[in-house]
Amino acid sequence: MFPENYFIYLQLILFYFITPGPPRVVIVSNTINHGLRKSIWTAVGDISANFVQASLVTFVIGSMLIDNPKIFIYLKWAGIFYLLYLAYETFIQKIKNVDIKNKIIKSNIAMFRDGFLVAGLSPKALIFFGTIFITFINFEGNVASQFFILIFTWMFLDFLSLMVYGLAAREVASWLKNNPRILNTISACVLLIIAIYIAVTGNY
Repeated sequence: MFPENYFIYLQLILFYFITPGPPRVVIVSNTINHGLRKSIWTAVGDISANFVQASLVTFVIGSMLIDNPKIFIYLKWAGIFYLLYLAYETFIQKIKNVDIKNKIIKSNIAMFRDGFLVAGLSPKALIFFGTIFITFINFEGNVASQFFILIFTWMFLDFLSLMVYGLAAREVASWLKNNPRILNTISACVLLIIAIYIAVTGNY
């Protein structure tokens, strides 16, 4: 069974992905520091987390999350602290990586972890899946088929948008490749600013 109002859903998530957020900043930072090829793992981590979130909300704990808003607060602060950790890690690399030959490269698992945790700890994504995503599913029909159409559309477009950000970051990295200190400082500052913004405004 095809989801109801699928094309409205498509327009909605395209707008969602165009808006910059923590996952896009992280993939830009990782691309600048470690290359686009390795940053693919960050994007895979991001969409994997979204698949888990959508599955839990649709089939397991959707009503519980809506009835217990404090859960979103805990997730928000966990996400803030992880963004601060990434900012610190990136800034420290500024000192370690001055010599490009001795540059420390993250493992694929670490890149995947960055994408998974930043996306997985995002209350904004959980709220989207818990309040908007499920409205496009007719629970009187074949829920599984509708779910997989919606979530795989999400994962494909999300991955594509992350790669666009990564490609743009690679061009910036190429332009500034002789200034690794500037690259890492900018990345760390952007992550720090986003963490502070989320803490002050509550937007994630």
